[in-house]
Formats: sequence, C-alpha cells, structure tokens
Amino acid sequence: MPRPRKSLVSLSDTPYYHCISRCVRRAFLCGRDKFSGRSYEHRRHWVEDRLLFLGSVFGINICAYAVMSNHTHVVLHVDKDRVQQWTTDEVLQRWHQLHKGTILTNRYLNTAERATMSSAEITSVESTAAIYRQRLYDISWFMRLLNEPIARRANKEDNCTGRFWEGRFKSQALLGETALAACMAYVDLNPMRAGLAKSPKQSSYTSIKKRIKAAKNQKQPRRLSPFIGQSSKRLSSGLPFLLKDYIQIVELTSRQYYATKGSRLPASISMLENSTLAIEEWYWLVANIEKKFSTHISLGVAQKKLKQQKVTIA
Repeated sequence: MPRPRKSLVSLSDTPYYHCISRCVRRAFLCGRDKFSGRSYEHRRHWVEDRLLFLGSVFGINICAYAVMSNHTHVVLHVDKDRVQQWTTDEVLQRWHQLHKGTILTNRYLNTAERATMSSAEITSVESTAAIYRQRLYDISWFMRLLNEPIARRANKEDNCTGRFWEGRFKSQALLGETALAACMAYVDLNPMRAGLAKSPKQSSYTSIKKRIKAAKNQKQPRRLSPFIGQSSKRLSSGLPFLLKDYIQIVELTSRQYYATKGSRLPASISMLENSTLAIEEWYWLVANIEKKFSTHISLGVAQKKLKQQKVTIA
C-alpha cells in the first residue's frame, strides 16, 4: 500500500525532493509513437513551459528536470521560509495566476473595493490567504498543477478521456548534499541513458542543457535554482555547489554512456573532495537512484548498500 504523501515529505529533514510522474497508457507523453507513427514531441514544450512557470509562482525552486517520452523527472527545493515572508497581497496575486480565486479575494486585491470591505470580510480573506500560502510550498499541489493541465491538453488532443498519468507521482527525499548532487546528475543524464543524446549539451528539455547554454555567457538560467557555492551561509537561496563543478561532474559521469577509447574518470573530482564517497561509488550512486532507493536517498544508506554489494568498477 502506498505511504501517505505527508509521511514522505518532511521539511524538517530536507527541503529537497526528487519527483517522477509516469504516463499510464500506451500513447506517449512526447516523442514518436511507433504504433501509430504520430509525433508527440511538441508536448515536451507544454511540460517544460508549465514547469518553469510554476517555479516562478510557487515557493518551490526547480533544481533539475528532464522531460522524457513517457515520464518526467524534477528535483525540487521547497523554500518555506520565503513563502512565510510573503504579504497577503503577494500570496493572493500568486495564487490568482493559477486559479480565479474567490469574489472576496478579488475584491481585496482591488484597492478601491478593499476600502469598502467589512472587517469580517477581510478576516475571511486572510483565512483564505493562509490556505493559499500553505499550498504555495506544497509539493503535492505543485505536481498537481503541473500534471493536470498537461493531462487535459493531451486528452483533448487525443480526443479521449480518462487518466493520462499514474494516480500518484513518486517522490524521494534527498538527505544531504551528495544525495542532492547525485540525483540532479541522474535527472540531467536521463536522455543520454535512454540513448536520445550523445552529450549533456545535446540533451533537449533538460535543466543541464539550459545551464550549459547560459554558462557560455557567464550567466545562470533565470527560472532555475542558481548555484551559489559552499561559502554561502544562506543555503535556501540556491544550490550549495559551484556551477562549473556541477557541469564538470555531469560531463565526466556522462562518459559511461558514450565512452571514447581510453576515456576514464579522473583521479579526483572537485565536488567529491569534501565527501567520503569514492569516484567509483559516485558512479554507482548516480546509476542507481531509482533502482536501489525508494523513498529517500542519503550518503549513509548508499554506502551501506555499496558495502553489501561490494561494488567495484573496473
């Protein structure tokens, strides 16, 4: 029996989560259906655009994503503290980008109308805003508002009804920086693992492609959680790695899919210098994010599994 979502998401343990949504019927989310010959590639734009839009509305930052043929991966960071600092006006304005709101919340946002509202009506609005505030840092609401519009558009395009996605999305808590980095790399390398791309920069509809493109101009994508490095004390403001180090480790790890003659991982990697994880153990961890882990991923659990299996890389 599936565990309740509230038991899988604990912000006191970690604000980082890996979420996976899968289609239920043969029709592809994206790509070309080999049975009908019909292309659904344009739906990748639907998912990517919707995902990045939600990241700009919710208090949930997008760390990594990959839109595949019949499933999607996202690594999310829940920034509850930032949401708690939003004013009632900002909460309502953000929620109204997603839903119409109520008569009272719309009146409240109209300065002239607000002046005519009674204290009871304003109290009611504040209570409603408190509910909206909680939803704006809730992963379940984020995934719901990502998947439902895509399902409706796909059903309309396919001229059918019924479920498009599985009933529940899968989530994994990422406990620690090593687990976070490994899961992000796993997500960004999905197209290469599936044989759809020969390098990270060619991996369409992924966060790594956006990051590499922006890095050429010494920038970071505006709608993705930025890399801020280990020196920052405000870890909630961005990812605790350097962008160049992350791109390096993704590119080096990608060699397992399209290795050239004589290519191999170097003796050391910058991002692993402060970790007790050896390079070959990192290689195994990235490859087994979904295969060997269920509801949470941590360095301790990874090393225990590695020890049990006595993993070695030739």
